[in-house]
Amino acid sequence: MTDTRDPASSPGTTRRRFLAGGSGLAAAGLAGCLGDAAGRGGSDDGPTVVASFFSFYDFARKVAADTPITVRNLVPTGLHGHGWDPDASVTRDIVDADAFVHVGEDFQPWADRAIQTLRDDDVNTQLVNAREGIELVPLAESLDRDEEGVGEGRGNDPHFWLDPRRAKTAVDNIAEGLVELAPEHEDSLRDNAETYKTAVLDRIDADYEAIFDAADRDVVQLAAHNAFQYIADRYGVQMRPLVVNLAASGDVKPSDIIEAKRVIDENDIRYIGAGVFETRRPAKQLLAETSVEAYYPVTPYAGVREDWVENDWGYEEIADKVNMPTFEVVLGNTPPEEAGYDGWNEEWRNFE
Repeated sequence: MTDTRDPASSPGTTRRRFLAGGSGLAAAGLAGCLGDAAGRGGSDDGPTVVASFFSFYDFARKVAADTPITVRNLVPTGLHGHGWDPDASVTRDIVDADAFVHVGEDFQPWADRAIQTLRDDDVNTQLVNAREGIELVPLAESLDRDEEGVGEGRGNDPHFWLDPRRAKTAVDNIAEGLVELAPEHEDSLRDNAETYKTAVLDRIDADYEAIFDAADRDVVQLAAHNAFQYIADRYGVQMRPLVVNLAASGDVKPSDIIEAKRVIDENDIRYIGAGVFETRRPAKQLLAETSVEAYYPVTPYAGVREDWVENDWGYEEIADKVNMPTFEVVLGNTPPEEAGYDGWNEEWRNFE
């Protein structure tokens, strides 16, 4: 891989010098373990970018399309990006990359630790904060206040990318970082970013607005964690998460089930959403103990299934083929049999 920066002009330590000296990674047993063993993928013709979260990996690869930049997602297929706790080897991949796209502080503790290692050891991997300049909304009053590390000052919801308009700012932030990394491809990078914002994010925004405007009901019950408040805030709907903290691994309390039952009964809810990468036990309990007939998938774009990877699904495809059909169904806009693509209801009704 060719580093596009001039080493003589950089105050930071190059990755190879960093490894030769051992430094902070030596304590983790990683010194001398980089190079091809990192499995970075792509070619050596241009810079490599790694991302700490699927959504921003997808944004970055769309911005970098038709340039020599290689973009990799650090979160393994099938795992949820919030709550994943990798071993120290992930820092090796970040050190070996030319740039690291992350979600900002206090959301992924492992990413925060890796960034601190880079700074402590003066490694010149470029840091790209996708959250820079984005206004976060306050956490819902129902949030479990004992949870740690969930947003700036622990008072704001970090899931901003679910709002397509805020996501556009993240695309801009990523584009700026990639332009700094590969200035000779500035025109392509900026054109790609503008095209993605207009053709994809503006279109998703309009489609969401149409879905929620058409609904007679404004309450959605989710057997999922508290990740959808930006959609609630943007489109004027009440998202009622069953798991009231921000972590997908959060426990469901008896009081959470009781509250969900009340919401279901008072709003005559027949269908609910369930998190794709979360346990289905609470959804099945509500199915057995309430008038709910079925649950359907929702995801905050925090992870991907193997079949999604095989079909090259990104943020756009997941919005179109997973979240939007479910919102249409749970709001009562569309019967399940008519939602989504051909076979959607059969694939996703009470999915395992």
